[in-house]
Amino acid sequence: MYKTSEKTVLVPVGSTPDAMIAVRQSYNLARLTGAKLVLLGVETSHHPFNQKQFDAIAAEAKANSGVEIETMIRSGNVYHELSKVADVLNPLFIVMRITEKLSPDKLIGRNAFKMVRQSKHAVVTIRGEQHRDGCKIILLPLDISRESREKVDKAIELANLFKAEIKIISILEHHDKVEEAKLHIISNQVVKVVTDKGIKCTVETRYGKNIPKMVIDYGHEIQADLIVIMTQEKLHLSEMMLWNMGTTAQQLINESDIPVLSFRPMERKDTTVGVTPY
Repeated sequence: MYKTSEKTVLVPVGSTPDAMIAVRQSYNLARLTGAKLVLLGVETSHHPFNQKQFDAIAAEAKANSGVEIETMIRSGNVYHELSKVADVLNPLFIVMRITEKLSPDKLIGRNAFKMVRQSKHAVVTIRGEQHRDGCKIILLPLDISRESREKVDKAIELANLFKAEIKIISILEHHDKVEEAKLHIISNQVVKVVTDKGIKCTVETRYGKNIPKMVIDYGHEIQADLIVIMTQEKLHLSEMMLWNMGTTAQQLINESDIPVLSFRPMERKDTTVGVTPY
């Protein structure tokens, strides 16, 4: 039986050979937050459960993680079971290995799509094959929306955990003196907030239309270990169509070989100020 105050990091374990990648990436999150690592296996009618592989993953985690390991097995729809377990555990993070593109029309992609968009918990998606042990550089895409500034607190929290530095990238689609001035003010404010916390922070401003690619390319330049973004739970029809075609958040998660941490912004009565958060 779980205590409501018990800290956990939840990792759904799939049946792919590289499922261990996400599990290994969760070790430091669990260690640094003093959390229990919960490995969740879900058996579905489409994907028979590989008990032997699940046991092997759990055994490796127990031997190498340095934290308490709990295993859980459920049957049913992956998203529904993962959501139900998350509602009970209230995990600090959900760490997911994804190989398919986030998409509402494919089974695995649909489950990841729902979890990233609807989960009230922070979700770390792992797509790349090779990652450093730990987190030295956090990349924070920043725009002029109020919601975007919520990412700063999350980035500071993570930077304090990992003793990491924060690098901000601000992207404008074209030169506009008014927008440039706003972004310059916000960026300077963020740098001050971050550095006042004793965290090293720099800002890079670039211009271009392909925001996801520019963020990922800059992430490679600085050897970022994590990109922090925000998503939205509720979408209008037009927004759903845009998501299907590829919003910035979706494209970042779909294309980035750098782990991406996404979380939902706080609900506000008026969120029309600024642009859509990255």
